[in-house]
Amino acid sequence: MAQAEAPESRIDPTASAEAAIVVPPEIVAQSLGEWFRAWLVRLRAGQSGVLPVVLGLVLISIVFTAISPNNLFLSAGNLVNLFQQSAVFMVLAMAEIFVLLLGEIDLATGFTAGVGGVVAVQLVQPVTTKWPWWGAIAVALLVCALIGLLQGTLITRLRLSSLIVTLAGSLILSGVLLILLGLGPFSGYPSLLGRNPNILTLYKLMWGTIDPVLSWIGMALVVIAVGSFLWLGDSRRRRSGLVAPPASLTILKIALIAVVSVVVVAICNVNRANLGTLEGVPWVIPIVLAVLAVWMVLIQRTTFGRYVYAIGGNPEAARRAGVNLAAIRTWCFVLCAFTAGIGGLLYASYLGGMSNNFNGGQIVLYAIAAAVIGGTSLFGGRGKMLHGVLGGLVIGGIYNGMYLLAIDVKWQFIVTGLVLLVAVTIDALSRRSATSGSAARV
Repeated sequence: MAQAEAPESRIDPTASAEAAIVVPPEIVAQSLGEWFRAWLVRLRAGQSGVLPVVLGLVLISIVFTAISPNNLFLSAGNLVNLFQQSAVFMVLAMAEIFVLLLGEIDLATGFTAGVGGVVAVQLVQPVTTKWPWWGAIAVALLVCALIGLLQGTLITRLRLSSLIVTLAGSLILSGVLLILLGLGPFSGYPSLLGRNPNILTLYKLMWGTIDPVLSWIGMALVVIAVGSFLWLGDSRRRRSGLVAPPASLTILKIALIAVVSVVVVAICNVNRANLGTLEGVPWVIPIVLAVLAVWMVLIQRTTFGRYVYAIGGNPEAARRAGVNLAAIRTWCFVLCAFTAGIGGLLYASYLGGMSNNFNGGQIVLYAIAAAVIGGTSLFGGRGKMLHGVLGGLVIGGIYNGMYLLAIDVKWQFIVTGLVLLVAVTIDALSRRSATSGSAARV
């Protein structure tokens, strides 16, 4: 009888300690110190996460604060304006991330948002349809979801290029937008200005504020809810013997969320009006955070999200594992368009109406730029919804800072393009580094 093979002989002699590079820190770390050391290993391997965009935000803040008139950039009023200006970019970037994770792209997101905004604005007009605001919002989002369903079906069932289908969709929807704007006695400019309650509700999506006292109460409830969700979730995984971050890291995350929340509410509760009173958290902040929270849970905590990452990483392997590629891809395009509709509602609220000057082609490029700048890969399989929010802040910060300096719009385009180019370069180099590192260990 052949002698049983010794355990040592089954160990790969070519294996090295650097193999930990491909293992997430949550798996190997049992303490905050171990997690931090594992994170440094991943950083050296080119997996920088959100670090570049965070450093970019810090750099933007320092530069524009130093050179803006009266150091206005970091004033309470301007920071609130900055978030309001960035909100549409954030939401549309989160929309785009659904398809970017698959390695696809949606060039129709901008005009999908525009169509959603026009539908809602037209339906609440008191001189025509007189729809309640909630009905108008529901119909607008449903229309956007159907647009995504149609495009997703063409791409997945007929195996057409997402680039071509959504480019065609962008052209078609730009025409549909003009048709919708021409309905009613508005000469292409339906407005949200007036005293009608339905109109005011849509207008206050961006410009309404929460009472300062209620802002603090709401902030406390949100921090408690998020902290409980993180702590109980990680604790449950530890008790079940599953992978979970160290308890100290969970506490650090909750503390960071609490600090950021207090700072944001404190800034928003400063009186920002030159005359009169304007204070309190704008409604757009909890709206964007709600979208972020829901989509983060969907993408990072559900089977659907795992399937999305699997398809983006290796579609053939996902298919062999039993994943329904067509269904998942179609749903991603539906969710992308649905989220774009939310962005369109915020855009209409920000402008106080809609007009035929809507530039959906430029907006979608900003959305893609925001997602990629935030850390989402154009090649699929890597990205988080948080990347859309951070990237949107970068785009908004550049736009806001240059506006304060009265710099011509052409330089805004150039600077934003250069920042996008740097982000894509970092993404490509990090992937190349990770690939070469894996090859070296084979």
